Amino acid sequence: MESKKKLSLKSITGNKGFSSFTAALLAIVLGLVFGFIVMLAADSANAVAGFSNIMAGGFRRIGDVFYFATPILMTGLAVGFAFKMGLFNIGASGQYTMGMFFALYVGFMVDLPSSIHWVVAIIAGMIGGMLWGIIPGIFKALLNVNEVITSIMFNYIGMYLVDMWIQGNGTMYISSKTRTNYLPATVQIPSLGIKGSNVNVSIILAVIIGVLLYIVLQKTTFGYELKATGFNKTAADYAGMNGKRNIILTMAIAGALAGLGGAFAILAPSAIPGSSMTYEPINIIASAGFNGIAVALLGNSHPLGIIFSSIFVSHIQRGGTLASLQGYKPEIIDVVIAVIIYFSAFALVMNSALGKFIKNRRHHETPAKKEPLEKVKPAKEEK
Repeated sequence: MESKKKLSLKSITGNKGFSSFTAALLAIVLGLVFGFIVMLAADSANAVAGFSNIMAGGFRRIGDVFYFATPILMTGLAVGFAFKMGLFNIGASGQYTMGMFFALYVGFMVDLPSSIHWVVAIIAGMIGGMLWGIIPGIFKALLNVNEVITSIMFNYIGMYLVDMWIQGNGTMYISSKTRTNYLPATVQIPSLGIKGSNVNVSIILAVIIGVLLYIVLQKTTFGYELKATGFNKTAADYAGMNGKRNIILTMAIAGALAGLGGAFAILAPSAIPGSSMTYEPINIIASAGFNGIAVALLGNSHPLGIIFSSIFVSHIQRGGTLASLQGYKPEIIDVVIAVIIYFSAFALVMNSALGKFIKNRRHHETPAKKEPLEKVKPAKEEK
């Protein structure tokens, strides 16, 4: 029984997922400690109260935590899914914005029954993001153009195109308010009923999508091919896998995920009756795409890890806004998140070094058991 327990504990601690979890946890702890030091340096008298708001403020705004976690969960999945293929999808912001526009267009310009209007708008958002993601994939697969360059440029192209299209549409845009009009109630995603919050069923859909991605990557031949191509494209091609097709499919799926994030964000019901979420074309790239990169890195590009990391990041962001009650700027939480991501970049190395240190320490402290010497029977003398 003791040997089985030891074997079970060793198998758990030696598991790659457990190692990733402890590495992320170490990065979070170090980031929070660093953030507290920054708050102490800025205003030592209110540091404890401000840090308490960051850590616990999200629990008082749980509906907003889940609402703001939804878009960064989807963009995080978009980045993490592409990264499994060995691609760095830094264009999640552009795909997010394009998906948002497609959802807005269906909401304002297409008249549909209320029972399916919001569903069609979500699908349109997915298609918009997919179209914006597939283009860098084609450039990468057919012309071997680095996807980082093309996708980041498409962030700007998508943002300027969407702003131009919205400002040129009198139905969608109100120039006196410099933002879009309120969406019809028929296209707003059903609310979860938390008072004073925008949270809706999209958070449930996002979690389901994350679980499905995990199943696809871990339990299907298609997912195995994607990961194999990401590990070694040459070997995958030699094994008969179509690397070019997989690159295009991966970027298309990643774009669709980010586009869903844009649709989920803009189609959410407003906490104020009679209104809705709006978009202001101010020529600024959507931050949700870059927050998605942080979420994917913290979650080690694992779909289930991304679900939890998106909720955590949203939680401390909501708490960070309450730190202003103690006189702190809301940007203090951006510093904390940045440090967490910085530490997560080499937390696996620190985690491995810490594990080796503890193992060596235990090895030196535990005295080696001496094996008893077997008595050697004297050989019979030959006659």
